[in-house]
Amino acid sequence: MLPISMRFVFLPIVCYITATILRFAEISVAEDTLSRYQVINDSRTLVSAGGKFQLGFFSPGISKNRYLGIWYNIPTQTIVWVANRNNPLNDSFGVLKIGDDGNLILVGHTGSVTWSTNIRNMPSKITVAQLLDSGNLVLRDERGGKTETYLWQSFDHPCDTLLAGMKLGWNLRTGLNRYLTSWESTDDPSPGSFSYGIELHELPQPVLRRNSVKQYRAPPWDGLQISGVKPNHVFKNNFITKSEEVYYEFDLRDDLTWLVLHYSGVLQRVIWNNQSLEWIFIKKHPSDSESYGQCGPNAICTVNDAQICSCLAGNMPKSSQVWDTFVWSGGCVRKNPLNCPKGEGFVKLKGVEIPDLLQFRMNTSMTLKECKMECLKNCSCTAYANSNTTGGGIGCLLWYGDLIDIKRFTESGNQNLYVRVTASELADSRKKRQLVLVMVAASIALVLLLLASGIIWKRRTQTQGTWQDILSGDEENLELPIFNIDTIAKATNNFSYSNKIGEGGFGPVYKGQLSTGQEIAVKRLSENSKQGLNEFKNEVILIAKLQHRNLVRLLGCCIQGEERILIYEYMPNGSLSSFIFGLTSQPFLYLN
Repeated sequence: MLPISMRFVFLPIVCYITATILRFAEISVAEDTLSRYQVINDSRTLVSAGGKFQLGFFSPGISKNRYLGIWYNIPTQTIVWVANRNNPLNDSFGVLKIGDDGNLILVGHTGSVTWSTNIRNMPSKITVAQLLDSGNLVLRDERGGKTETYLWQSFDHPCDTLLAGMKLGWNLRTGLNRYLTSWESTDDPSPGSFSYGIELHELPQPVLRRNSVKQYRAPPWDGLQISGVKPNHVFKNNFITKSEEVYYEFDLRDDLTWLVLHYSGVLQRVIWNNQSLEWIFIKKHPSDSESYGQCGPNAICTVNDAQICSCLAGNMPKSSQVWDTFVWSGGCVRKNPLNCPKGEGFVKLKGVEIPDLLQFRMNTSMTLKECKMECLKNCSCTAYANSNTTGGGIGCLLWYGDLIDIKRFTESGNQNLYVRVTASELADSRKKRQLVLVMVAASIALVLLLLASGIIWKRRTQTQGTWQDILSGDEENLELPIFNIDTIAKATNNFSYSNKIGEGGFGPVYKGQLSTGQEIAVKRLSENSKQGLNEFKNEVILIAKLQHRNLVRLLGCCIQGEERILIYEYMPNGSLSSFIFGLTSQPFLYLN
């Protein structure tokens, strides 16, 4: 047994060791929170309460530098935020802790501060840092409990990634601008050349730039949705415009997804696949047909169409040379000068992304009719549109001079644009509309005739290898190729979201490629479709019997289990409307 004098020597040492063990134990238990006198070093991390995110030190790619970052707590380390992206550590002795003034600080092995939350006039020096399940690192007053009033938060200082619940945009009261900045490279998270954020105009719009040069202009919010972008099951878009804030954000529905500005300058939408345990890219911007001003002034870019560019009504190619299919940077010029204001009018473009807001004026109280009259008063006004499509359309946008960066989507949007033309061009446009009405009327008559004739077809069941009657009676046997569901799934990459090119009342349409190399368009009856089996049969009957060089050809169908699928030839030249209303440089339209 130790003498009493020795006990007094060892007792403080034992207490110190016990306190140290308990302190480290506290860190491991309260994994999502960092309090004063606690530290995060190269061997310790914070993990959010639900285990979704982790904060700690990492080295990107082949780099040996150490950075403090946040990543998804999944098998594939995916960095979503970096604290010291401008000041890397060159060793593994960095420490994250609460400073004496209450700020969160990152200290190197020399004791120098390489990064800090840098809050001046800190209202409280008794603070704690917490990693939330949203991926947000917050600093708050420890005495305030788990309040959502934060002294600082990482969501206000994004890097290259936008997570669900993060705001991309402006706090107009403080002047804070939250925007994405790409990494320099896969091994270097320092700010690169590309940025993506909300640019404040009378009508705010998201813009991607390379340094100061515009690379891509995202569709603006039309009051109901992002123009040309339909709701989906993965996430919900929100665009908030208030007196103190203007920002974009998205909410998760079921799947894990995020938006990242790649160091190459591509904005990527990524979703987590729980089956393959990997990230899948479902969208990228700009695509091959989305680069800013790709078709030049006074032209329209039809996204995902083989012939991307065409001139607006009343315009012709600026260059006499044949335009390249993908790049028409020279754009278009007027065929005839506007003879303001004698008999001029407007041609309507449906479902488009409005031109860039360069020379424009907005009045939120005008009706569409008043907007038209206002444009007619000014000979420099070249187009007009509603500023908000809510409730059938309100507000007025007026453009002056050249119209830049107009896009038409495969999925129609709510926004319409009215382009100014001369009296003679307006008359030509009316004649084209009359021609379309005649063709539609003839098509309807032919449909009724075919339906009355009682044409019917039979199909062969894939599983049994026999023909089965779909309808009864004395029918004409219609030979139509039957596709197996496995063949169609393989051709469309298992009906991948990235292969989706449109959607209608029938259901989604996918682009695919058969093993022979032939490109196809796959129309899949959705469970919520307003069309049923009878409509499906009628469409097969009609399209299979109608043969014309200007009509899309039905290649076959698939009826297997609950699946109802039509397989068409893929139309590389787009729809018939692009030839009727695309006034220049299109292939011939045969009417015989």
